[in-house]
Amino acid sequence: MQNFEFFTPTRMIFGKDTHLQAGKLVKEYGFKKVLVHFGGASARKTGLLDAVLDSLKEEGIEYVTLGGVQANPILSMARQGIELCLKENVDFVLAVGGGSVIDSSKCIADGAGNPDVDVWTYFKHEAVPQKALPVGTILTLAASGSEMSASCVITNEENGFKRGFNSVTHRPLFSICNPELTYSVNKYQTGCGTVDIMMHTLERYFSQTKDTDLTDRIAEALLKSTIEAGKAADQDPEDYEARATLMWAGSLSHNGLTSAGRDFLMQVHQMEHELSGMYPRIAHGAGLSALWPSWARFVCVHDVNRFARYAVNVWNIDMDFEHPMKTALAGIQATEDFYKSLGMPVSIRELGVEPEKIEEMADKCTNMGTRRLPGIVELGKEEMIQIYRMAMDPETSGPVTIYG
Repeated sequence: MQNFEFFTPTRMIFGKDTHLQAGKLVKEYGFKKVLVHFGGASARKTGLLDAVLDSLKEEGIEYVTLGGVQANPILSMARQGIELCLKENVDFVLAVGGGSVIDSSKCIADGAGNPDVDVWTYFKHEAVPQKALPVGTILTLAASGSEMSASCVITNEENGFKRGFNSVTHRPLFSICNPELTYSVNKYQTGCGTVDIMMHTLERYFSQTKDTDLTDRIAEALLKSTIEAGKAADQDPEDYEARATLMWAGSLSHNGLTSAGRDFLMQVHQMEHELSGMYPRIAHGAGLSALWPSWARFVCVHDVNRFARYAVNVWNIDMDFEHPMKTALAGIQATEDFYKSLGMPVSIRELGVEPEKIEEMADKCTNMGTRRLPGIVELGKEEMIQIYRMAMDPETSGPVTIYG
């Protein structure tokens, strides 16, 4: 186990009707004027937005609103929010929505806190935010874990680059998580969320670092619970316990718990950013489900025992000690079958990705040839092209690709 720092300053307010506490919480911290940032019509249609605004009014908190955040949030919307915050002297940003709204809010908070710096420079890793407006969240979709994480991802729609960076400024001050608010999430988006939660855990679990047994067991338990809850929520969208498990698992999957003691980089996430950056209609979770099985088959020969452990401990597959690769591949197949059962794609062709775009995606993912992604197998442009091609037609690409 490597040295690590575990830092989770976000105050979690979890359970039924907790969204009604928004005004009291904002007042408790002494903020005077709030930007309430949200997505589309659902926040209004469900009455959630009105309930949040009423709670602010009851506590005498001034506010301005900015809606319209789309899936895969865009830079121009964040810049609009930055201008609004500066104009209105906002001192707190309240995100009402899922990961896209929260990430847009974090970007706004960074920009408003550093008005003399173009916020996109942070995503190009050319500068680091020195401060930011504090952010709170009211979560409506269990998926990204942004409500408790240090990460933020934004798409620059002018060039199609989807980029993220981590910062201590991104940890929300508080997050209100009421599982009942996710009842209205449709089956497809529930499936996308389940995949995203699993992927945040899997991308940490399949790292190069050895001797992390306790962290491994935490990750395996989180994965098993997410799989069970994902199945239940898919069948009954108002199963409170299933929704609660998914919501809590989403937070724990991305707050640093399942990466304690590990060195990791989310290769599949990086490759997926090029899918949904170039094709904004692609939901992040769907892009991940379409890529992960091909990535796993590409790299598993280099850590067969780790993939076999995953198969045994998460999917209850019997270990074939004479042929551990069979066990490893069975675990990958079980994951792929689960994604299919949720209505998730397992190829990028299903998402409408054109084969001729593969080289461009790989080029962008390497930052035009300036980086390689460390992992079980280090990925450069050629390796990414192979994985993208496998993910285009997984059934014809063969059961496993041996690299090196």
